[in-house]
Amino acid sequence: MALAVVGGALLSAFIDVLFDRLASPEVVNFIRGKKPDKLLQKVKTQLLVVRVVLADAENRQITDPNVKEWLDLIRDVVYEVDDLLDEVSTKASAQKEVSNAFSRLFKTKKMVSISKLEDIVERLDDILKQKESLDLKEIPVESYRPWKAQPTSLEDGYAIYGRDKDKEAIMKLVLEDNTNGENVSMIPIVGMGGVGKTTLARSVFNDDKLKQQTFDLKAWVCVSDIFDIVKVTRSMIEEITRKACKLSDLNALQLELMDKLKGKRLLIVLDDVWIEDRDNWRSLTKPFLSGIRGSKVLITTRNENVAAAVPFHNVEVYHLSKLSNEDCWLVFANHAFPHSEASETRGTLENIGKEIVKKCNGLPLAAQSLGGMLRRKRTIRDWNNVLQSDIWELPGGQCEIIPALRISYNYLPPHLKQCFVYCSLYPKDYEFLKDELIQLWMAEDIVKPPKNGKTLEEVGHEYFDDLVSRSFFQCTNKHWGGFFVMHDLMHDLAAFLGREFYFRADELGKKTKINRKTRHLSFTRFSDPVSDIEVFDTVKFPRTFLLINFKESPFNNETAPRIIVSRLKYLRVLSLCNFQSQLALPDSVGELIHLRYLNLSSTNIETLPESLCNLCNLETLKLSFCSELTKLPSAMQNLVNLRHLEIHGTPIKEMPKRMGKLNQLQNLEFYIVGKHIENSIKELGGLSNLRGSFSIKALENVTKGEEALEARIMDKNYIIHLSLEWSIANDSSIDFQNELDVLSRLEPHQDLELLSINGYKGSRFPEWMGSFSYHYMTFIGLYNCKNCCILPSLGQLPSLKDLIISDMNSVKTIDAGFYGKVDGSSVIPFASLESLHILRMPCLEVWNAFDSEAFPVLKDLYITDCHNLKGDLPKHHPALETLRIRNCQYLVSSVPMAPALRTLEILNSNKVEFHEFPLLVESINVEGGPVVESIMEAFTIRQPTFLDSLFLQNCSSAISFPGDRLPASLKSLCISGLTKMKFPMQHKHELLDSLSINNSCDSLTSLPLAIFPNLISLQIQNCENMESLLVSGSELSKSLNSFEIRNCPNFVSFPGEGLCMPNLTRFSVYKCDKLKSLPDQMGTFLPKIEYLKISNCHQIDSFPGGGMPPNLRTVCIKNCVKLLSNPAWVCMDMVTSVDVWGPCDGIKSFPKESLLPPSLVYLDLYDLSSLETLDCKGLLHLTSLQELYIRRCQKLENIAGEKLPFSLIKLIIDECPLLKQRCHKKDRQIWPKICHVRGIKIDGRWI
Repeated sequence: MALAVVGGALLSAFIDVLFDRLASPEVVNFIRGKKPDKLLQKVKTQLLVVRVVLADAENRQITDPNVKEWLDLIRDVVYEVDDLLDEVSTKASAQKEVSNAFSRLFKTKKMVSISKLEDIVERLDDILKQKESLDLKEIPVESYRPWKAQPTSLEDGYAIYGRDKDKEAIMKLVLEDNTNGENVSMIPIVGMGGVGKTTLARSVFNDDKLKQQTFDLKAWVCVSDIFDIVKVTRSMIEEITRKACKLSDLNALQLELMDKLKGKRLLIVLDDVWIEDRDNWRSLTKPFLSGIRGSKVLITTRNENVAAAVPFHNVEVYHLSKLSNEDCWLVFANHAFPHSEASETRGTLENIGKEIVKKCNGLPLAAQSLGGMLRRKRTIRDWNNVLQSDIWELPGGQCEIIPALRISYNYLPPHLKQCFVYCSLYPKDYEFLKDELIQLWMAEDIVKPPKNGKTLEEVGHEYFDDLVSRSFFQCTNKHWGGFFVMHDLMHDLAAFLGREFYFRADELGKKTKINRKTRHLSFTRFSDPVSDIEVFDTVKFPRTFLLINFKESPFNNETAPRIIVSRLKYLRVLSLCNFQSQLALPDSVGELIHLRYLNLSSTNIETLPESLCNLCNLETLKLSFCSELTKLPSAMQNLVNLRHLEIHGTPIKEMPKRMGKLNQLQNLEFYIVGKHIENSIKELGGLSNLRGSFSIKALENVTKGEEALEARIMDKNYIIHLSLEWSIANDSSIDFQNELDVLSRLEPHQDLELLSINGYKGSRFPEWMGSFSYHYMTFIGLYNCKNCCILPSLGQLPSLKDLIISDMNSVKTIDAGFYGKVDGSSVIPFASLESLHILRMPCLEVWNAFDSEAFPVLKDLYITDCHNLKGDLPKHHPALETLRIRNCQYLVSSVPMAPALRTLEILNSNKVEFHEFPLLVESINVEGGPVVESIMEAFTIRQPTFLDSLFLQNCSSAISFPGDRLPASLKSLCISGLTKMKFPMQHKHELLDSLSINNSCDSLTSLPLAIFPNLISLQIQNCENMESLLVSGSELSKSLNSFEIRNCPNFVSFPGEGLCMPNLTRFSVYKCDKLKSLPDQMGTFLPKIEYLKISNCHQIDSFPGGGMPPNLRTVCIKNCVKLLSNPAWVCMDMVTSVDVWGPCDGIKSFPKESLLPPSLVYLDLYDLSSLETLDCKGLLHLTSLQELYIRRCQKLENIAGEKLPFSLIKLIIDECPLLKQRCHKKDRQIWPKICHVRGIKIDGRWI
């Protein structure tokens, strides 16, 4: 049995779909007649003949080119049949909707369809005649039954075998202190693909010992073979913050990451690394340097050269070898045998399995994949077939894929083969969502129509889960879950199998070559304008066009949608997600009658053409985060097959009429209730299949409770998160009873898990809200319910974990009713609540602690902007870990008894008292004299053992730390507005790594750096009496990474002997009026500085002698006119990025000839208020310049000299009205000097 490439598998899956199409009433009725009926029967018979020999053809095609050619011919015809039948079905549906006046037109179309069918029958006859000469055998097709996963040890965590010693060795490297003085050390795990590097790294990353160890931050990031530093840096920020990051500028991203890592002990895993370039490594790891000693970066890579390129001295390479056959057998058996199985054949199967394992070559991925496949095969014959497969002996030159993976693929049913190969359109290491992939499968007709009452999506979920259980997909480490990825070797397999029919490339441009057989296309960016790309003329029948992780191209591509739509008429899938040029869909999009999936999310599209509503086959329409789109087409009700309409984050103002006709719709993030009958709340009654998260907005337009009842919310049992929203507006004529009636009739199904109510105008809540019957309710959010005087009774909800109460202006008391405890009841109020937020409650005065046993597991308590809250807080919180009290000026309370408290924040709440430190407290942030004083007094009673971070604000009293010492465990100290504080100067503060002093310590005129031996970040702001830094000759600030001094008017100079900080990478000086020079000998004493910023220091007129730091890459000069004229600029040939920010009064022309460093790649001119002329003579020597930004230069209107540098690929002009006008007119004094630049964007639009 040889390897089956994808052609046959595609055919098998397609033919199953075609049989359903051929039998559909739409097709049969549209071309009904004696001759057409015979043609349809003939096609069906031909396809049956093809189907029974496909399995044999699949197995022989890799060794017999004639069979492969035969399969290719069949494939082309099958695609044509599918396209024709889809067209016929669509026309038949359209015929039902139009009047008899168009019957002649449909008769003509019917004749065309019959003619095409005749041609197909003739071609299939010719192809089938070759079947006998090829000697293709008939092999019965097995029926598919979805696999129901049985419990394995993997469900409770990653079970790994044979790696105890490897893990122990790596754990030792991770936990040991760095020995050479560097803060960060690298541990590359090197090994071949499939050997288990990622699994081992994940086991280390999740080990309980590391949780107990003091790693302040942990992050797991996949790097992949196509290195994208912006994407990787953004991923690290998202891993650390657990929030989406929308920054796209590398400098901004690295600053953000550095800020997050500053002063922290880090454990970062960089998975699947291929970076061999040392400069790329240096750029990627710059932010890591802000971590403290003991930080570790764990790397997994197949390439030994990667470890050699790492720009750190402290590198411990660990080579991971293959597993022994014995350990490999344990991996295989764990996947192959259900734990409860005890059959007569098990012993024999184990013997065969051990022989199979020997062929796995010690690779756990291979053993895992084969074990998962054979779990479904329980006969001795099946196992012997695998053992004796000739794939094990297939020459490596034919396919560089692990044989075990090829066998696992071979045993997939045809439709799962197609599902798997479709994923070759994803880039390597791309993290995809389950639901999104299933929607794509559905659009391609890969998912078979269900016959047992299930939905297509449910069938797709079965397919997906089956591929996961067979190890074709893996769940990622994302904190928010739901993302999956393919192992690199699995991706290689998919790409190999689909290599002729599926095309994936990073760039699509003039030089892109695509096989004419290709039907599915996927790209990341356009390398040339689409109008210049010939591919759209040569590849005429693509079904898929996907932009994935789209990157902006530096040129105008506004014509791309029109070209794609006009030339690719057979598309099932079209995704222009994140397309950055101005996007406008042409009216011809309505001619894409085969289209099932359209994704325009995160684009700047402003309107959708009405012709879009002609796409009666459309199933998925994604319009999320289209910030300029405010209206949907008026005839949306015609999209009768629409199942998913995604409009999250898009400012739609009104819903189209008669949306209730879309009875297939499952996903709709929100519905805006209109004032007219066609878009009223009644339309929701027809949307019976809604599921997931759903919001109903503008409920003030519901005038009667009876109308709300017609929405049938109670019947929508698939909705798990319901949000009910009223517009926030003053209304003096509120009918409170009617408001209550409306909310009462919107009672949801009892399976609801999350409920949000925003802007409700009634005076009380309906009884259903606190009903014990909502067993699954885990979250409730009540916002802006300004007329409600009483909180609903929520204490008896058994599963409630998170509760937010915000902006309820009429509530004065939290009383017994809120707890909901009934006399005689033994139920503890809020027994499961973990997080309680009480926000902006201006009239709240009293919180009655009704039940001392309430809130037994509460972890987070936030009380904010409750200005009149006077009483005391509940005292006993055994599980409380985080307490934040802000802007509660009248709250007279002591901090509750909370033995588990770790984070305490008290801001602008001066009457809250603090008596002693909880034993486990790690972070304190307090503001205001009385609170700060009580904190300092508590230091005298007991020193906190685990205090890591301390932020003290706004206290005018004379205070000091007891014993003139900081707490011994303190790592981060920030003091602001403590003018009379005496800073502790007599002792070293060994652990302190971050220090910020802002408008504090007036007595402090100089700061001796020697008392901070491990300081990483130092920031001094608004200290009027600060004059200098003291550096002892024998003490080097080895650990300092970032230094900033801002608005210190009496700061005169840096130490005369130089500022010796050998590991400093960021140096910033702002508004120090008396400072006349930068530190001397920066190139020697500050060798690692990469970023230098000097702002509003008018006395500084030159760069220091002795040369600039050799690693300096970015220089930002803001409003320093003298410094801008200094000729030393041109000697900084290491600098690649310069920001020149204004106002810089007096500079009318910039730059002077040969002023700027010739190494520049990036130049930003911002807010130069006097600038009138950009001088090309000062730019021509910048032969590496690629990006030029000119922003907020209001007087700029001239460009002098010949032309901008020919190396320039991007010119961005923002808020320069005079220059903008001349550019748009293509002024002959301006345009010839800039027209050669590929990408010119003015005020956000490419030209």
